[in-house]
Amino acid sequence: MNQTSKPLLKLFPLIAGLLGTVVLLIGLVVGILYFDHVGLQPTQVQLSEALPATAEPKSNALMDPVGMWAAPDWGTVDTEPNADDIKYGRELIANTSEYLGPNGKVRKISNGLNCQNCHLQAGTVPLGNNYSAAKSTYPKVRGRSGKSEDIQLRINGCFQRSLNGEVLANDSKEMIAMVAYMDWLGKDVPKGEKPKGAGIYEVPLLQRAADPIKGKTIYERQCVTCHMIDGQGVMKPDSSGYIYPPLWGEYSYNQGAGLFRMSRFAGYVKANMPFGVTYENPILSDEEAWDVAAYVNSLDRPKRDFPNDWPDISKKPLDHPFGPYADGFSEEQHKFGPFQAIKAAAKK
Repeated sequence: MNQTSKPLLKLFPLIAGLLGTVVLLIGLVVGILYFDHVGLQPTQVQLSEALPATAEPKSNALMDPVGMWAAPDWGTVDTEPNADDIKYGRELIANTSEYLGPNGKVRKISNGLNCQNCHLQAGTVPLGNNYSAAKSTYPKVRGRSGKSEDIQLRINGCFQRSLNGEVLANDSKEMIAMVAYMDWLGKDVPKGEKPKGAGIYEVPLLQRAADPIKGKTIYERQCVTCHMIDGQGVMKPDSSGYIYPPLWGEYSYNQGAGLFRMSRFAGYVKANMPFGVTYENPILSDEEAWDVAAYVNSLDRPKRDFPNDWPDISKKPLDHPFGPYADGFSEEQHKFGPFQAIKAAAKK
């Protein structure tokens, strides 16, 4: 080996060392950049130990939707032998005033409201005062009349009270159609049973009296868009009925109507109002529902005497707004509450 090659051989270890150092430095830099970008990923075991269990979102629904009554599929109605009656019955419920209102094309016997103003979407909404239990529970004895009522008598009661009008003959085409529609809605409900979601939601009683003054504020904040500041609602362009009904005044329900009871009105608005609300997403608090009911039902509306109501006064609901009563509580307290003492006295 010549003298020139010997120094070069001595440089090889140094060069190799330098290359190794460079590779290590490059690897270190790349590793730092990688972990800075993606972070250190803990294992699933570490994650389960470090993070608390995620809670299920809290539901505000007034009732569990599981098992809730639903109306039969309207698309199947043509398979029914009385399909024409059922269809006409639904039309009468949805557009009562067009047929039987002040300018009704069949008869002129009611105030311009439609049945579905109180029985939402033609009586098909859960906790919207639906007709699911009409077929299964009528005829039945009712405390208000003190006798057994069939569904025809119940319908005519609504015409006289909520629609502040006159009755239909039991054998009229309109009565037959309305009963047919209600029967069809409840066709799958066993006799004697009320399905889940029937009727109106029962709002828990307040510890105080419902307050019309507070209710006025709530009304002005939540209700005027549809029912207007004067409470007279919005009429259809052709004046055949209301898009949004009047809540007081000459063309609203009279003092014998079910919604004139504070608990009924409060339960109705709690589950269904303002427009767009359902029992699954209520907006009003319980107190707001009671107070707006107090406001609306403190305002003038048609008065009509029903002298045969409540032959047994002990059967009157605790919030029935007119005496006489079987207890010593005032008419004012029976209307606005507080109701706990009345309820307790009734149990004795």
